[in-house]
Amino acid sequence: MLSAERRLWIRFWVCVLFAIPSTAAALTQDEKNTIQVYDKAKATVVNITNRSVAYDFFMTPVPKEGSGSGAIIDLKGHIVTNYHVIRGAQRLEVTLADGSKWEAKLIGADPLSDLATLRIDAPQKKLSVIPMGNSQTLKTGQKVLAIGNPFGLDQTLTTGVISSIRKTLQAGGVELEHVIQTDAAINPGNSGGPLLDSSGKMIGINTAIFTPSGGSVGIGFAIPIHTAKNIVAELIDKGYVSYSWIGVEMQTLLPRFARALRLPVHGGVLLVRVVKNGPAAKAGLRGGTRQVRIGNSLVIIGGDVITSIAGTPVTSVEDLSREVRRHKPGTTLPMTIVRGKKKRELKITLGERPVS
Repeated sequence: MLSAERRLWIRFWVCVLFAIPSTAAALTQDEKNTIQVYDKAKATVVNITNRSVAYDFFMTPVPKEGSGSGAIIDLKGHIVTNYHVIRGAQRLEVTLADGSKWEAKLIGADPLSDLATLRIDAPQKKLSVIPMGNSQTLKTGQKVLAIGNPFGLDQTLTTGVISSIRKTLQAGGVELEHVIQTDAAINPGNSGGPLLDSSGKMIGINTAIFTPSGGSVGIGFAIPIHTAKNIVAELIDKGYVSYSWIGVEMQTLLPRFARALRLPVHGGVLLVRVVKNGPAAKAGLRGGTRQVRIGNSLVIIGGDVITSIAGTPVTSVEDLSREVRRHKPGTTLPMTIVRGKKKRELKITLGERPVS
């Protein structure tokens, strides 16, 4: 029979053992996947510091500094990020996952897609290239992971799902197409970092959030990688992106404008001005001649109204711009217009948007 003292010691050790949580708690398959993706991808993600100079009220130069994220896309040291991360930079510095810092050269920037490419002269042994995924087969509800440097906190991981694939998104004066919406937390400093699928491949570039507070509220957006690939290739090759252009200033013809002007259409795009020697001028299109007030709106009238291009109806400036962007410079497209009270068919050869 056990003595009272021995029974006391047994009770003590039983309490101790059951009070200590197990350090070998089993991870779920989803947790293992998340850890594996992070461990493989973290070395491909960089911090980008943007240093510029502003001027105060007395025109005294004041140094400014901002930061964002990026991803290494080849062993030549090219990095993809957002245009708004590097905008206005006078000096760019990239910090790799190992903490080493490298001065970066801006290779190309495209405000219309909010993408930019940088390059650092780091040895190949220091560079880990992020694998590219397929963003054309994404499904709502699919798991995604975001890695970046929010608020300057390096190598931060957040997870979530694809909330939606949005047809278009207006952000910072830029219209983005087929944008990935996610509830994975994206905060200031995450911009330019990769959005990954569960295999660790980059399917998007984190670019914007919807927030009334400045922090994440579960509505973030990423540029799909199939859109980014062609743009990045052009940026590396020539430093800018070639966009098609018809050479006009235009205004959406709202249905109430069309009724007031007694036009034979319900909507379209009013041509306000045609650029001299531009594609529209060469096609014979005409701009507006006078300004009238319709209700509380000022409308430039007397010019042609575009109602379709390449067989696609257009009812707004955004419709027309989107359709023009889908075709390469030099492409000849059919166009339907209204001139006065009559419809006409003509052809226009797209030019290349001047680089500003």
